[in-house]
Amino acid sequence: MSSQRVSAGIVAWSAGLWLWWPGLVAAQSLALDVFQGFTGHIERQIHRDKQSFVDAQTCTEWFYKQQKKPGQPKTEGIVFSGRQPTVRPAVQTSDCPARYPDGLTAAREDFSSTQSALSLSLTFYQFALVGDRNDDGRYNAAELQDMLESFGLSYDGSHPASTYVTYLTSTFDGLHKAGGLERLMTSMGTLYDKGYRLTPKDRSTLDQITK
Repeated sequence: MSSQRVSAGIVAWSAGLWLWWPGLVAAQSLALDVFQGFTGHIERQIHRDKQSFVDAQTCTEWFYKQQKKPGQPKTEGIVFSGRQPTVRPAVQTSDCPARYPDGLTAAREDFSSTQSALSLSLTFYQFALVGDRNDDGRYNAAELQDMLESFGLSYDGSHPASTYVTYLTSTFDGLHKAGGLERLMTSMGTLYDKGYRLTPKDRSTLDQITK
């Protein structure tokens, strides 16, 4: 084979490589950006929900003590990994009467509400982790499509990462506001029907986020 043919082959191969490489990088960036954008958004809401929950719990317990009633309200549904939570009350007990003018009844209602909100956020975080089926810290095209379709959303690989982050975070925000745990569990069930599972790595990550 002449040197001219070899050179031409190398040039053609190089040109093909340059056409292929940006597409691969873009696909990897898309998958990584969507995973980080989605889970990061939920993590921030979890932190806010934790704070609201702890504040409501603080005032509820304070009102109970003021009435000298035995025992404390149960916190079923929220477990901080069997350890002391890292979130500390932002509210002072002296502020509780002003925060809840209706006293114990209002505090208990807020306690229940914040408990439900935190439970939903943690469950949605579980959904986001389960969606990363192979635990590589990113969503490939198939995973992203399955997640979107579980909520009745369509997938088009030509869209930028920001579009999918918006799809998923908007869905989370809407269900969080509406208290749509049942709808979320339906979507989770759809993933499980396709073979997705909560892995040991997922459980470890959840353990960290619930501290």
